[in-house]
Amino acid sequence: MSKLGDLGAKLYRGEVGYDFVGKRFIWYGVSILITITAIVGLAVQGLNMGIEFKGGAVFTTGKTTVSDVKAREIANEASGHAAIVQKLGNGTLRIQIASLDTESANEVKKELATGLKMPAEEINADLVGPSWGEQIANKAWTGLGVFMVLVVIYLAIAFEWRMAVAALIALIHDLTITVGVYALVGFEVTPGTVIGLLTILGYSLYDTVVVFDGLKEGSKDITKQTRYTFGEVANRSINGTLVRSINTTVVALLPVAGLLFIGGGFLGAGMLNDISLSLFVGLAAGAYSSIFIATPLVVDLKEREPAMKALRKRVLAKRAAAGGKGESAEDEGYAAEEAPQIVAQGRAAGRRR
Repeated sequence: MSKLGDLGAKLYRGEVGYDFVGKRFIWYGVSILITITAIVGLAVQGLNMGIEFKGGAVFTTGKTTVSDVKAREIANEASGHAAIVQKLGNGTLRIQIASLDTESANEVKKELATGLKMPAEEINADLVGPSWGEQIANKAWTGLGVFMVLVVIYLAIAFEWRMAVAALIALIHDLTITVGVYALVGFEVTPGTVIGLLTILGYSLYDTVVVFDGLKEGSKDITKQTRYTFGEVANRSINGTLVRSINTTVVALLPVAGLLFIGGGFLGAGMLNDISLSLFVGLAAGAYSSIFIATPLVVDLKEREPAMKALRKRVLAKRAAAGGKGESAEDEGYAAEEAPQIVAQGRAAGRRR
């Protein structure tokens, strides 16, 4: 068995573990810092909205040896606006210029043909109206709102309202970070970006639900024992699915990284950049939030209940009594009267998955 697999088995059996829940305020602080940075970047720099949202023209040239820098100078001079030029993998150029109507686009096309020294017939011009982008944005917001409502309803029914609230906060956390990164790096926001954002929501929710499922099974009838607090059961649930979460995230990030750094970087594929950056950042943020944010938030909400407060007092009192007698709470004799049912249930849930 590999070292990672051996570690995963030990985590699953509860032989080793990291206190994620106990150190949750550290993770909260890290998330707040990252979120504030994202919000500041969004407020200061704003989003670089693509031409699909602002309106304008997209010119695709034939194969040319003209550099993108030179083409940008030609496009800026021809249009009087700041142009965005991308060198595509097949040697063609993609030139985006905002705020152009049909008449001015035809004039710019002629100027580009002259400056690039190619026939005007080799330059394809596509006009995009701002109303189309506004419709796409409105539909995206509507889809996002419906998704969030359905997520809350489903989790409240399948689990409980505390888990629904925690999952919703984790999703907002992931979206905020992803949008903030877009503002900081200056990537264009296009329909591809919207697709990527909606995609990461499902992935983030899946990873969170896996942990919640183990926690639900592990905490069944938890008040009937005095060996573990709710926070400790939650921590065991996180540790039990930790290696699985890491493996799933790495496997998902590898092809996305290929799209971002190879497809977008070397091949100059603009649409790949739009989708892959949102996926890459969102997948990483989703894996982080499912472990460090969602479950600890459930613990904070759940341990406010009188029943959980009473359980915590009983567990700590019993441990103090055992410590006074020189015994350990983990001794077989000490725990024989209370078989660790919650652990067995958590393992059974893991085997079913």
